Amino acid sequence: MELNGLSENSQRNGLDNQAFHSQDSICIYVEVAHRPSEELKKRFLEKRMEGIHRYLEEHRTRIRLVLGIVLAAGYFAVVIAACVLNLQRALALLVVTLLAVFFLLWDWLMGRYGQRLWDALQPARDTLNTHWLWVKWVVCVLLLVAVVCWLVFDTAKQGSRQLVSFSGLLCFVMLMLVFSRNPFRVSWRTLLWGVALQFLFGLIILRTKAGFTAVDWLGHQVEVFLSYADTGSRFVFGDKYTDHFFAFQVLPIVVFFSTVISMLYHLGFMQWLILKVGFIMQITMGTSPTESMVAAGNIFVGQTESPLLIRPYISQLTLSEIHAVMTGGFSTIAGSVLGAFISFGIEASHLLTASVMSAPASLAIAKTFWPETETPKVTAKKGLKLETGEGSNLLEAASRGASSSIVLVANIAVNLIAFLALLAFLNAALSWLGNMFNYPQLSFSIICSYVFMPFSFLMGVAWEDSFMVGELIGYKTFFNEFVAYERLAKLIKRREDRGPEYVDDVKQYLSVHSETIVTYALCGFANISSVGVMIGGLSAMAPERRGDISRCAIRALISGTVACFMTACIAGMLYIPELLCEDFLKEEFNSTLVINSTQLLTCCTELYHSVLVSPSNMTLEGRFSMASLNGCCTILSSPLFNCSLVP
Repeated sequence: MELNGLSENSQRNGLDNQAFHSQDSICIYVEVAHRPSEELKKRFLEKRMEGIHRYLEEHRTRIRLVLGIVLAAGYFAVVIAACVLNLQRALALLVVTLLAVFFLLWDWLMGRYGQRLWDALQPARDTLNTHWLWVKWVVCVLLLVAVVCWLVFDTAKQGSRQLVSFSGLLCFVMLMLVFSRNPFRVSWRTLLWGVALQFLFGLIILRTKAGFTAVDWLGHQVEVFLSYADTGSRFVFGDKYTDHFFAFQVLPIVVFFSTVISMLYHLGFMQWLILKVGFIMQITMGTSPTESMVAAGNIFVGQTESPLLIRPYISQLTLSEIHAVMTGGFSTIAGSVLGAFISFGIEASHLLTASVMSAPASLAIAKTFWPETETPKVTAKKGLKLETGEGSNLLEAASRGASSSIVLVANIAVNLIAFLALLAFLNAALSWLGNMFNYPQLSFSIICSYVFMPFSFLMGVAWEDSFMVGELIGYKTFFNEFVAYERLAKLIKRREDRGPEYVDDVKQYLSVHSETIVTYALCGFANISSVGVMIGGLSAMAPERRGDISRCAIRALISGTVACFMTACIAGMLYIPELLCEDFLKEEFNSTLVINSTQLLTCCTELYHSVLVSPSNMTLEGRFSMASLNGCCTILSSPLFNCSLVP
């Protein structure tokens, strides 16, 4: 056989050649010699990387500290530069920065020295416990005297409405005591501190300039923030999405807000905030950690989301704690639907204030209506582990938040369709029934108005507005808060459009003061349909307690409703609307009871200054009426104007 023209012998001779074997051996030796050097290089790099990782691991704390200092220095440099350029423009950034620094320092100090401080105060706590019986009553009497004195002076200045709201607050508390499940086991500490915190929050927000400005600014920022949902709505539904206001503008806000809340949960901010608010209520009101955390959580999330914070402990709760958890859910609204109500035209600052004020009220009323008679199993805050977000990163948390809102959006939409249709049917059926007795105007709203009218008046609503406010409370109780706020938004729009106040002797809109009170009264999930939602949500977390949860439901619904009414009473005592003298005088002199006050004096003086008298006639500037001028001259003489000239 030949290969490429060479004989077999030639090939064999070639293979036997020593030069061939020598060259082959050299190649093999070179290849083998290269392998150890490459392995050495790899081992060298691995050792270097391992050394770097080990160094980073050993000095992790220092590296993080250095990076934190660098980032903090950069941030403070930005804040200082912004303040130097324009302090007014950077004021909000400066305030937020100072608050963040304060809370970070507080957490650090409490974590490092909190236990030492607690131990150092042990003698003082022992002394207080020894004399607590009489100290408690002395403090209560002093606080009551202070409130009464404040009300007397404030009533002399503002008018009698504050007294009506204060009387209503006392009436609601007395009703809860009378119908309490165990009146002799009521915790007075919880009740008094709950009302005191509610009053304190309201006083800071509604009566101090700094508090009102801060909440008003926050409400405006929330409105601006929620308006970014319009970008997504416009992209998905087109430029004419506002033609279908509720479906394409209100409901997308719920999706957007749910996404943001989910992201804040993932970052741990919501848990931190809830723990801080819950801790304040726990140490002042003496409630258990579980119910305090849920009450705090209800300020920010919904009635079925806040119990998730304590999901591992729900099966261990006492009946009173279950009742308190459910009451907290009924007495507040979720942050996601708060955005929807703001989009209706409801004042954002009042909704935010109502959410904060109702949290302590819910615990106070819940523990009065169903006092604790068992021993809570979870008593230490440190043993309480809050649930965290399920997302592995921020993007997944945002996606989960958006997806989880689908059920909420669907529930809102279908419930509104069903309840508005049911309301129309009820009104038609009642009108048909009333027509048989020559009263065709009979409707569900009229029935609600008469039923809830006394409660409206007790909250401080003017008597002529109580009928409409009672109607709104009925809508909220038997349907839901969306129906009630949607109706309230229409009344607000009528007032802002300055339409006729009365048509055929029927009032067409509420006063600003009454609008504010009813905004607080409606700010909660206390309605019939929410009972099923609450029972279903809690039973899914603790199936073995379904019977106890159902047993507490109706009393919790009543407690949640009363908590909202108490918040409205506090708002009626503290809120002072902007004084529009034309409307104030008209409303005051249309009322059956006219009380001389500084507001009346101010407005009558302004009215006297607006009168232009000529030899032939008398004219009034602005929107003042001759009826108001007659009323002022009847009760108040003034050197500024000769009332004998009034025809």
